[in-house]
Amino acid sequence: MLEVRKATAQDRRAISVVLAAAFADDPVVRWLMPKPRRDIQMFRALTLHLHAAPGCADIASDNGEPVGAALWDPPVHSVSMRQGLVGLSRLFFAMGSGYRRGVELERAFTRARPSGQFWYLAAIGAPTPGTGAGSALLEQRLASIDGPAYLESSNQRNVPLYQRFGFAVIQEISLPENGPTLWTMLRS
Repeated sequence: MLEVRKATAQDRRAISVVLAAAFADDPVVRWLMPKPRRDIQMFRALTLHLHAAPGCADIASDNGEPVGAALWDPPVHSVSMRQGLVGLSRLFFAMGSGYRRGVELERAFTRARPSGQFWYLAAIGAPTPGTGAGSALLEQRLASIDGPAYLESSNQRNVPLYQRFGFAVIQEISLPENGPTLWTMLRS
């Protein structure tokens, strides 16, 4: 039976593994890092340091096994300088030469983000699509927050899922160097 709950600090490593598996074939992740050797380390840096707001990670389990996860940043979330430096250094180690593309990606995200305060969906994924884990994760968190929410979809097949939850495409971003397209989406 599918269960969604707020993740504990102890769940964060499992979330890294789930997200790495969920994004194994993601166009943007493969553009950043063509080989999946260090995907778990990249998601661990994001999960433990850069998108680590307390109470803002969710995990979906089926019979106790993690099957999906989501990382949210609350409005005006920021990390401490120390946490940011640790996260960025671990991200650099994981991404290697892909780090340069990661900087380009973050610049594109920064230019595209709407003004104002909103919840930011930093990552959501389920290694096995079609299980309902993504929908359950979105449903639970969106029911508990006030105000707008924002995300960048790195895969066109996920856009209809987000639209079912009230998100609308506000911009397409084409990444340089024959990179993939992303869709920025806002839910008022």
